[in-house]
Amino acid sequence: MLSRRSFLAGTTAAVAAAALPRLSAADNDANPYGGFTVGVQSYTFRKFDLERALKAMQGLGVRHAEFYRGHIPTDSTGDKLKAIKKLLAEYGVSPVSFGVEGFSKNADQCKKLFAFAAELGVKYLSADPDPDSLDTLDKLVAEYKIAIAIHPHGPVGNKMMHRWKSAEFIMKAVKDHHELIGTCLDTGHLIRSAQIGVDLDPAAEVKTMGARNFGLHLKDHDNQRKTDVVFGDKTGKLDVPGVLKALKEVKFKGYIAIEYEANENDPTADVKACLAYLKDQVKKLG
Repeated sequence: MLSRRSFLAGTTAAVAAAALPRLSAADNDANPYGGFTVGVQSYTFRKFDLERALKAMQGLGVRHAEFYRGHIPTDSTGDKLKAIKKLLAEYGVSPVSFGVEGFSKNADQCKKLFAFAAELGVKYLSADPDPDSLDTLDKLVAEYKIAIAIHPHGPVGNKMMHRWKSAEFIMKAVKDHHELIGTCLDTGHLIRSAQIGVDLDPAAEVKTMGARNFGLHLKDHDNQRKTDVVFGDKTGKLDVPGVLKALKEVKFKGYIAIEYEANENDPTADVKACLAYLKDQVKKLG
């Protein structure tokens, strides 16, 4: 058996990069987001069933999504999963990621989630893993070539931060682990951290993670009213151009998922506004 050190040494950044999806030239030509892979987190449409959510995405021109288990249960296998994938294809929505999922050091339980993700066809699992699960995840990301993107959730109550509280904290935890273990930062949760006196700048957090940025939940938040707001709203805090510049600086090849938690009964109009604002900022960025 390989030692942990030799196992990690045998994995190079080039192999990690090759394992992750990239847009084809045709995708880039048709992509209004300057080469970024942009979609939505399906939790945004959590009050919709899967087909209604897909219909909304199609109407918005969304071609990619990170799905959560409320829309695609993790016990979907065989014919059931084939039917789901057929439905996704009919609406022209490609699953790029899945989550947010918890992971323990139980290898068998983790492997089931990876096998499900592989059958669904995603290359990323946004995750809230137990800290002692990383050795187990080292082996699974290498086997499946599916990245683990650790997702910090900001304040969790009683003036406490989520256990994966910042990019700096995450990087210290993962730096000696497989290159396919990194982050899916959430700009909304980073902004919310100011509510308990923790100042986290989304662009700086992206730069801290560097090549280990695999995904990004893009959202803005009004800390006074404690609600998500559309991009560009004067009550929000998100510097969209700054985040885009940071992503370009670190040569980001992952996915951007717009996640919007306000107006849960029908957020379609707000998501449309966010997409339009993002397109405009990408054009200005050049």
